[in-house]
Amino acid sequence: MSAEQLERTLPTSWYRSPEIFRTEKERIFCREWIVACREEELPQPGDHRVLDWLGESVLLVRNREGELRAFYNVCRHRGSRLCRAAGETVDASRTVLGGGVIAGRLIVCPYHQWSYDFNGALIAAPHLGAGTGFNKQEFHLYPVGVDTWGGFVFLNLTPSEAQPLAAQLGGIPERLQRYPLGELRIGATIRYEIAANWKILCENYNECYHCGGVHPELCALVPSFREAGGANLDWTRGVPHREGAYTFTPSGTTVRRPFPGLNADEQVRHKGELVYPNVFLSVACEHVAAFILHPRGAERTDITCHFLFETHEMEKAGFDPSDAVDFWDLVNRQDWTVCESVQNGIRARVHTHGYYAPMEDWNLDIRRYVTERIGAYVRD
Repeated sequence: MSAEQLERTLPTSWYRSPEIFRTEKERIFCREWIVACREEELPQPGDHRVLDWLGESVLLVRNREGELRAFYNVCRHRGSRLCRAAGETVDASRTVLGGGVIAGRLIVCPYHQWSYDFNGALIAAPHLGAGTGFNKQEFHLYPVGVDTWGGFVFLNLTPSEAQPLAAQLGGIPERLQRYPLGELRIGATIRYEIAANWKILCENYNECYHCGGVHPELCALVPSFREAGGANLDWTRGVPHREGAYTFTPSGTTVRRPFPGLNADEQVRHKGELVYPNVFLSVACEHVAAFILHPRGAERTDITCHFLFETHEMEKAGFDPSDAVDFWDLVNRQDWTVCESVQNGIRARVHTHGYYAPMEDWNLDIRRYVTERIGAYVRD
């Protein structure tokens, strides 16, 4: 097969250029629905989190009615940050400001004490009462769109232009309808810092051409990952394990029960979904590995990997998720290492683009997705 017969990747600069990354921030990550966290991380009214999304600080809260709301973390008065992130360090030589979330019900600016409720409405501005002609209704916090699916919290930083979340998810909810994603809880979390572009990680996740050489332990569990270079994998039905195995652990078995309601295939097969633009879901019969991508720059991506289980299992004495977690950690570190090798390799002055082999055809969808969203805004 000649080079002319192979599909090309995106141009190399699209994996390396800070300018391209800035365009992706504005045209993809600030306009698409992106996963920020799990609903269980804000379980009670009054809970809040400060999130950094590509330099945009977002305040996510659960209001008195138990509904999630999100806002840009900026006061409408003079633009001060309203809240500090958890663990944010403060120079010891400087005064520590007040403000922030007060008593789980007010958001108070540390500068001039403008106060907002958990629906973003301005409720107090000192010395600017009704007698001054000041209209508080014109100074709500800047909104960020919030929606949920499968227990995941999605944000949209341009809510006035956002399509419905359901439209972005497409057929994923139907394909995973028998998995109780919204009822699962975090049993373990691993966070990774990877020196690679987010698209390289997506492309790696979306093909198994590399599995035979990179993942010997995984291929021993799922032989079809290496057969014919990982071609012809039926992700809709699910990928079968070796004889006697049915989940992603070293033995291929576990003491945990399968999720109730799965069909016969789903009890013994593995499914995977790339939820554009920043989540990978790998679902087994009794646990889910959820990879939340946090792009930090053109050549750096952080990943939060949550391992989700039934509360039925987590509440048992001696619950131990390590059989799945340790196996995934091995596979993950193999993936991150080879992705960093790609990022290093494409810095060569001769490399202008790569190629997709026929068994990597799912990556054509990544190329389409990115090109449709930023192609018109990139100068050749």
